[in-house]
Amino acid sequence: MGEKTILADDPELFDASAELVRLAGSAGITLGTAESCTGGLVSGCLTAVSGSSAVVRGGVVSYAVPVKQALLGVTDEVVSTPGVGVVSGECAEQMARGARLALGCDVAVSVTGIAGPGGAEPGKPVGTVWLGLATPGGARSLLCRFGGDRAEVRRQAVRRALALLREGVVETDRGA
Repeated sequence: MGEKTILADDPELFDASAELVRLAGSAGITLGTAESCTGGLVSGCLTAVSGSSAVVRGGVVSYAVPVKQALLGVTDEVVSTPGVGVVSGECAEQMARGARLALGCDVAVSVTGIAGPGGAEPGKPVGTVWLGLATPGGARSLLCRFGGDRAEVRRQAVRRALALLREGVVETDRGA
């Protein structure tokens, strides 16, 4: 019961995390995260599950652009290209690939976006979140537009990141 205290207000989120850890463990697949706007919440959900140390290799909270670049390999080109930047599919994919490499894991998910209340850019309103997934088969990204306040955007991003990570585990298990 103690494991649920971190996610006590959201038992469905805990259950999704526990199922993901179980699934990865039974497949022998290791996990990692690279997070910006969620600030470590995805990793926190995973590690709230007893036994998660068997599958979770770690997480990188890369809130600052230099951290995205130095630790995750996000390129200057992505950062400085107008209309791309750190809130983009390109950045999300590079973050996920970088996390997979840096953490030595099989499957990694990344989250980068604008949780609000400020930070909106032209074409990128508050609630714009890009997720990235890197597996042995490659990387992809997903654009999400979440509503609500900062906490709601972050919670929705965590839910979707866990679901994407689960997709990556299933795909990797099938490919083995």
